[in-house]
Amino acid sequence: MRTVWIVVGLLIAIGAWMPLNFSHRGDIPFFAAILAFVGTIIGGIIVLVAVVTWLHHRLGRPSNEDTTRAGTFWIAAAVLGIAFVVLTRIFFTNEYYFFAAYVVLQYIVLSTAWNILGGYTGYINFGTGAFFAMGAYSSVVMHKMPALTQAWFGVHTPAIPLPVMIVVGGIVSGIVGLGTGYLTLRLRGVFFAIATLALAVVVQTLIVNWDYVGGSRGIYIIRPANAPLGGSYIQYLYTLMLVLAVISVGIARTIERSTLGLGFAAIRDDELAAEAGGVPTLGLKLIATTLSGALMGMAGAPLPYYVTYLDPGSSFNLAYAVNSVAMPVIGGMTSWIGPVIGSILLGTIQQLATVTISSALNLLIVGLLLIGFVIIAPNGIVGLVQARRRKRAGAVEALAQQRTA
Repeated sequence: MRTVWIVVGLLIAIGAWMPLNFSHRGDIPFFAAILAFVGTIIGGIIVLVAVVTWLHHRLGRPSNEDTTRAGTFWIAAAVLGIAFVVLTRIFFTNEYYFFAAYVVLQYIVLSTAWNILGGYTGYINFGTGAFFAMGAYSSVVMHKMPALTQAWFGVHTPAIPLPVMIVVGGIVSGIVGLGTGYLTLRLRGVFFAIATLALAVVVQTLIVNWDYVGGSRGIYIIRPANAPLGGSYIQYLYTLMLVLAVISVGIARTIERSTLGLGFAAIRDDELAAEAGGVPTLGLKLIATTLSGALMGMAGAPLPYYVTYLDPGSSFNLAYAVNSVAMPVIGGMTSWIGPVIGSILLGTIQQLATVTISSALNLLIVGLLLIGFVIIAPNGIVGLVQARRRKRAGAVEALAQQRTA
């Protein structure tokens, strides 16, 4: 039954965008754009509820209080996200704001996805570029699909909407993440990290030798002339990435406060003890690798329309792997808010450095900040704040005991 609801949700989300693709005129009806936006939200909520219900069925049901808190968080996040999109699109007229904000939001999704596997479960992943690039190149394949069906079968098919590409990119990367987790389930620590790095090398080699997606030459992607939700297309990309950021952060928070998060923490602390205690370590690791890979692929799916020229050098950029690791480390790997703080901090600094000095300094800035935080605050900003709160609470408690004595 849950599978049926997942399929229904996907059909609603995909079908809501179909009227936009059959419009051959330059203008897109406003009601069609609203229908697409609302349909995507409804379909996404149905899919998320079905998946969360399945996880709860597998790993234990939460209390009514936890369910109420989770529902309140999702509603508040959706309201704040919509309000933020509307306000920024009204008050910001400079297109560079949306270009820069897109990058910061992209890093929020990537760092949150990395933290699900690296922070919660304790498995360090250096293959971020592989999952990110698979999402990007899956969009390239679907972008060329109408021309391919026209050439081979003489059938005219409408252009595939970007939200569908994002979903497909997440599915492809999630399947690869599932396979990676299954094939490397015996590897731990540095050996698992090396295996993920080898995955990135293998995927890059395949992409370089795949002429259909441009190979080593790269490929140009022409953005559509009209954005489905009005405004410029970069504003549309910014809106989609904000939706992805809210969803990824919400998933991470839900995991952290559920029995699934407790299982991840048990694996991170001592996997052998967790397995001896009855924790289904294999299933949990597969869930972590699948979720992490899927979110990374979804973050990479809009990339061809953002850069308009995609080549292996841009999709497998070292910055993606470095930032996805550094941002959770700086923000704090034990909490869902840590990657968000690290992404906003590092992403904003890098964008300012790009405009004022040079983008060549971005990795240098990340390296210096990473070294500084490892020395000063090894548990990140969140860990530093929590330690100070515990110290203050201990001091207050000691003072109270002295007064009572």
